[in-house]
Amino acid sequence: MRYLFTSWLDFLLIFVPVTIALEVLRADPLLVFVSAGLSIIPLAGLLGRATEHLTTHVGAGIGALLNASLGNAAELIIALVAMREGLHDVVKASLTGSIIGNILLVLGVAMFAGGMKYEQQKFNQTAAGMGASLLLLAAVGLIIPAVFHFTATDRVVVIERQLSLTISLVLFAIYVASLLFTLKTHRHLFAGEAHNASDLGEQPWTRGASITVLTVVSCLVALMSEMLVGALEPASHQLGLTQVFVGVILVALVGNAAEHSTAVMVALKNKMDLAYGIAVGSSLQIALLVA
Repeated sequence: MRYLFTSWLDFLLIFVPVTIALEVLRADPLLVFVSAGLSIIPLAGLLGRATEHLTTHVGAGIGALLNASLGNAAELIIALVAMREGLHDVVKASLTGSIIGNILLVLGVAMFAGGMKYEQQKFNQTAAGMGASLLLLAAVGLIIPAVFHFTATDRVVVIERQLSLTISLVLFAIYVASLLFTLKTHRHLFAGEAHNASDLGEQPWTRGASITVLTVVSCLVALMSEMLVGALEPASHQLGLTQVFVGVILVALVGNAAEHSTAVMVALKNKMDLAYGIAVGSSLQIALLVA
């Protein structure tokens, strides 16, 4: 409990049990949607603080990877739930919105916020180069099936599915290879700058406490996201929104709430390498792993 209620946003955690209660009582989907959205805000803040504290133990590179991995649990669950319900357009729109949102919105706001406070900010050049290369490969891999679908003269569903499956396996292999490169063979290149625990403005957390908070909060974020996406369709009908708008904008914003909060928070503390790793790493995981 000593890790909670150090910020006024933590008081919004009351919406976590409220959302669960509304879901159990089968309340108005619009109420569930609003409550779940409000509950994700403090959870994202806790995720960011836990990541910062863990970074003091493992380095910015590994901390960014952990944050992106746990933060993307929401996107993965949202995609699986939507696929199970046959909402394929929502899945494609939400994944596209998440990738674009992380690269343009999250990273852009983090750079803007950090640039407003600091004249110069530095980030890991090796990580930036590898991230750009992987994003290019991911973009090519995602575009090829679409180009084949719209340009092939003799479109066969089986061939199209085989092409998509093959490309997905290649992208997954690239992701695994990037993990080996980052975490094992060239780990020293991605360690990032060491950050003192005293810079966090509060009593430092232990490694075990940081990992525990990250895991528990990520599970809660995933749970709230699942409830939110379950209420999205009826809520969107009440608000008069299309499924494409819901997928690209609303679902993507909800899924990126943790990354957005954390990236901006660390950028304001002049930790641009960590902010870059979170934003780009999240996009890469969505494109290479989740998609």
